[in-house]
Order: sequence, then C-alpha cells, then structure tokens
Amino acid sequence: MTTQTNQTGLAAVRQEIARACREASRDPASVMLVAVSKTFDADAISPVIAAGQKIFGENRVQEATAKWPALRERHPGIELHMIGPLQSNKAKEAVALFDAIHSVDRPSLCEALAKEIAKQDRKPRLFVEINTGAEAQKAGVLPQDADAFLKRCRDEYGLMIDGLMCIPPADDAPAPHFALTAKIAARNGLELLSMGMSADYAVAIAMGATHVRVGSAIFGARDYR
Repeated sequence: MTTQTNQTGLAAVRQEIARACREASRDPASVMLVAVSKTFDADAISPVIAAGQKIFGENRVQEATAKWPALRERHPGIELHMIGPLQSNKAKEAVALFDAIHSVDRPSLCEALAKEIAKQDRKPRLFVEINTGAEAQKAGVLPQDADAFLKRCRDEYGLMIDGLMCIPPADDAPAPHFALTAKIAARNGLELLSMGMSADYAVAIAMGATHVRVGSAIFGARDYR
C-alpha cells in the first residue's frame, strides 16, 4: 500500500470509531486504537506514525524485536502491544519490549511474566485472553475457568491484571462473545476490554471495548509469503 492509502485507511478507521462511540453514547477518547502492524515493514508503518498513530500491535516477539527499536528511536512516544500468543520462554523479551500484553492465558506464562516484571522493574499492562468459543486450536482461558484463573494470577503470581481480551470464532456473531467477556470483566473488577478487529470493531465498541485491534482496515491485506 502507498503512504496515502495507509493514512486514508487510518482516517477512515478513526471516523468509524467516532461514529460507533456516538451511537453508543461514549467518549471516543475512551477507545484506544491499536494499529496491528504485524507483517508490515517500517515503510508501511512510518506514514501511519506520521499521521499521528502512536499505539501499535504485534503478534510475534521476534518480528517486533527486529523492527521496532529503530522505529522507536526515530519516533519517540510509541506504545507497543503484544496481541499474539506468547511463549513462556519469550517473556523476558516481551516484558522488555512491550507496554501491554494481551495474551496472558496459562500458569507457566504467569510465572515467567511475574519473574521478569520483578527482575526488569517494568510493568506492562496485562490482559487475560478468554477463549469465548472454547475453540481447541485457540489460546485463552475457558470462560468457566476465568474467575479462578484471575484469582490465581493475583494471589499466586502477584500479577496485576488490567483487563480481558477475546477473539470470537470467525463464523459466529461477535456480539455474544463480546458481551460474555465484558460480563467476566465486570464481575472481576476489570476496566479494560481488548475486543474487536477490522471486521467487527464497531460492534465491540457498542459492547464496551476499550481497545480495538485493527490491522487490515489500515494497512490493507497481508502477504504471508
């Protein structure tokens, strides 16, 4: 995509967020746009930064480590969010690099994150991922296990959990999955909800999302070759 196309995509997404917030009687400032830059290089990302976007999401620690230190040097004030599955052995790099981690989902990762947070004296915001569709191929805590897992995060590992994240099944209507995630968050006193991607972020905003993770609507289709 060209510079202009990326900036046009960003502007359109911002307008749609504002519209969805108006319809939901919400302040647009209450929704954080995480521009998902996975698979895109600095040439694609720089124009989006130039248009004022400061918050970006990546799926893989290795890819983010390769491209973001140089970009951050040129563009101070960037906030990076880890939105993909995180291996426990990558916790050290993740805590060093990311300002938020959206995919906390198992005890071994909690243990690794707690160790690195203490060691590095860095406190990324943490989201527990909920597997609302109970999909075997997906990461995330099952809804019926969420309360106990959140308690364990706090009591056993000393982690401060800030919110929940979900990715509804591709073939399901997203609203019930967003509603379920919001309900779990509310009863556990969590204020942040990472919900909604390019196809459904307006629905997520209506259901209370505080973070929407939008990639292709800004950057265009990904080439995974």
